[in-house]
Amino acid sequence: MSLEFHPAVAKDLAEAVRRYDPVSPRLGEQFLEEFRHVVKLAARHPGRFHPVGKRFRRANLKRFPYHFLYREIEEGIRVTLVRHHRRDPAYGLERE
Repeated sequence: MSLEFHPAVAKDLAEAVRRYDPVSPRLGEQFLEEFRHVVKLAARHPGRFHPVGKRFRRANLKRFPYHFLYREIEEGIRVTLVRHHRRDPAYGLERE
């Protein structure tokens, strides 16, 4: 099982954590913990989450209004973006 991330995912995650840190110092870390957990699920079972178009799948976080898109690669998955549910649905789709 291989897990890859588009370089912009680090920026996406930092942006999300910046939203939660002012609310509670622990909330940003909880967001990252949940993200890591759902990414591991997607990596173990790539077909588990909803298809988005022909290239991606969408995995929703349960506790936070965020999701990430990933695509299956030969060795595992590649996470291409993390975005808030209210963000423009076209945002980030050009990423590979």
